[in-house]
Amino acid sequence: MRVLAYDAERHAVLLEALGPSLDRLGLAPQTQIEALCDLLPRAWQSATAAGLAAEVALNKADDLAALVARLWEDLGRPCPERVTAYALACAQRRAAAFDPDRCVIVHGDAAPANALQVLRPRAGAEAGFVFVDPDGFLGDPSYDLGVVLRDWCPELLAGDALTLARRYCRLLAVQTGMKEAVIWEWGFLERVSTGLYALSLGAEDLARPFLSTAEALL
Repeated sequence: MRVLAYDAERHAVLLEALGPSLDRLGLAPQTQIEALCDLLPRAWQSATAAGLAAEVALNKADDLAALVARLWEDLGRPCPERVTAYALACAQRRAAAFDPDRCVIVHGDAAPANALQVLRPRAGAEAGFVFVDPDGFLGDPSYDLGVVLRDWCPELLAGDALTLARRYCRLLAVQTGMKEAVIWEWGFLERVSTGLYALSLGAEDLARPFLSTAEALL
């Protein structure tokens, strides 16, 4: 998203006008995933380009593991133990593979709802969309792909969840050149942590589809 003007004294910015988000255009999940895969590499920045040292990279897997373990207990174990056990195993493998030198500035919440359509073609938005509402940090770029895989609960609950999720994961891997197994683990960890976090906020209607699909994927 472009900043057109700003006033530091008034703490105000003027942003470009944008259209609807990717998830509101009636597009098939595969089409949305392909659009995000086209958009994400354009959004990622290297640590060097951003003037950051690799030492500030965030091992996101450790943070999510701590969140999952704490909330599962605090909330009275609201999903089967095998769900959290697998999520924590995924976190352990992602944490062990953490390489600060491979990190980029990720979006942090690269969901279809955070990709808005540009109103007219322009440089820097060749994919037709731009990201908004980043939760950026220096981390593993595969994490963003896991966030993409995390969603699609209605589609997964309506059919063969495991087959469909594997298909989406394979598409993400093919489109980006990232490892399918890594994307899968980030996606499962995000699915469980998001469900538990939403439940901790009292948003059970939002939380339950994430936890139900996580159980269906095992």
